[in-house]
Amino acid sequence: MNDIDPRDDRRGQEDTAVLTELNRLVHELDPPPADLVERIQFAVALESLDVEVARWERAGSFAGVRGGQPGTITFTVDNLTLMVNFTSTGARHRIDGWLVPAGEHTVEVRVAEHESSTTTADDGGRFVLSDVPAGTTQIVVHLVDSRGERGRTVVTPTIML
Repeated sequence: MNDIDPRDDRRGQEDTAVLTELNRLVHELDPPPADLVERIQFAVALESLDVEVARWERAGSFAGVRGGQPGTITFTVDNLTLMVNFTSTGARHRIDGWLVPAGEHTVEVRVAEHESSTTTADDGGRFVLSDVPAGTTQIVVHLVDSRGERGRTVVTPTIML
């Protein structure tokens, strides 16, 4: 029937040896990114934890951003849509964005290890930031309610520019 004796310590040693070798191979062939901890800390280090996280809706041609081609991403959360277009301008990026519903909302672009860039969308919901550094990036939208007072805050998932 079953000729494995649970008291046999050799089997445990063999298992440990196999798992140790598997661990070595995984770290050798597919190691975690060197900056993984910093990326995670950046993603959760928002001043206000009372934020809504938008979903990445459509990638468009975003993969081309690294190659210098424009790329567009659409983010959504509840009744807000944020569409952003990234254009590489050398070592920096230009971000053109549109918010729906439109309004004069504050848009902040956070890039790890850099100062945040902030602008205000026009009454049509359009905004532009023309000198954004490359790196781990999040877009934070501080919505303004109908009375002109600060409402909820929406943040995008992190992206690499």
